[in-house]
Amino acid sequence: MPVPLKRLGLGALAGVSVIALLTGCGQAPKSSSSGSTKAASSSKYLPCIVSDQGGFDDHSFNELGLTGVKQAAQKIGSSVKQVQSATANDYASNINNLIAQKCNIVVASGFNLVSAVKDAAAKSPKTDFAMIDDNSIKAPNVKPVVFETDEAAFLGGYAAAAYSKTGVVATYGGAQIPPVTIYMDGVADGIAYFNKQKHKNVRLLGWNEQTQKGTFVGDFKDQNKAKTYTTNFLNANADVVIPVGGPLYQGAGAAIKASGKKAVLEGVDADLFQTDTAGYKDLFLVSILKNIATAADSVVTQAASGKTFDNTVYVGTLKNDGVGLSSFHGYASTVPSSLQSELDAIKKGISDGSIPVSSPSSFNK
Repeated sequence: MPVPLKRLGLGALAGVSVIALLTGCGQAPKSSSSGSTKAASSSKYLPCIVSDQGGFDDHSFNELGLTGVKQAAQKIGSSVKQVQSATANDYASNINNLIAQKCNIVVASGFNLVSAVKDAAAKSPKTDFAMIDDNSIKAPNVKPVVFETDEAAFLGGYAAAAYSKTGVVATYGGAQIPPVTIYMDGVADGIAYFNKQKHKNVRLLGWNEQTQKGTFVGDFKDQNKAKTYTTNFLNANADVVIPVGGPLYQGAGAAIKASGKKAVLEGVDADLFQTDTAGYKDLFLVSILKNIATAADSVVTQAASGKTFDNTVYVGTLKNDGVGLSSFHGYASTVPSSLQSELDAIKKGISDGSIPVSSPSSFNK
């Protein structure tokens, strides 16, 4: 099991919430719409992005990062260079490729790129980097961008428990890394809080918060394994499944549709009801949001402004809308009528500290 980031001295809305990136709790910048990367004014500043193995069509964190970089490029009147990683062996070469193309800033999508970014930042001090989902790199040209997704996942866990008819919720991860397990810890805490408040006994399959052991695909690409795990959970009576694995939700969706059971999914990172193009949007009860697009937009826009590069850590929280929960979309009329008001109260409690949320994988606690 990887060492939790906290031990390394760290501190990997019905759509996209707006967040502030210049400080952890400042006013939120407005994000431009996506589309053409050309604007009225032009800039020689070149923003670039490298993906994790999930690829830019994952409808999740890689795609969100690319969206944010494109939005920033449109604002400053620049083009974008993007490179997709097929395997972990591509990370270093892809980053070096972008540096060779004179990128001014390279946005790295995900915790797995930390080692490659750390090496590249040391060797290329004139190139700036935005490191999403990690804040262990201490360098003047690296901007860490992290998210307390355990806070949002607490809400997602509570919502799952409130919706479940069988009293069984399941989760699994792509890889056992902190940006994944932090979600799973939050889900577990949210279910436990629901049980305490409602005197229920909703069970969570696939993750034990106390032992930090659970079910993991091993990567973010194996849809067959995701489908198998989900089928096993469905056979164990789960009717809400929360895949924390980028595009792996598609394997989960395929399993639910093949089973014919009345089970639902919860999405992570993006509002998958809005972003899914694989035919599973009708399965999404709600999504747990990590607002990467606005974060990437903001850090690139700021870096291109000509001011000194800001390498201070940004931490997205419920309080500053860096993380959140989507609307219930098609399930709004089927969830308990009091659920939204309960979630609003819980969000307030987490934000003011009266409801504690803690994870060994937390970036800032």
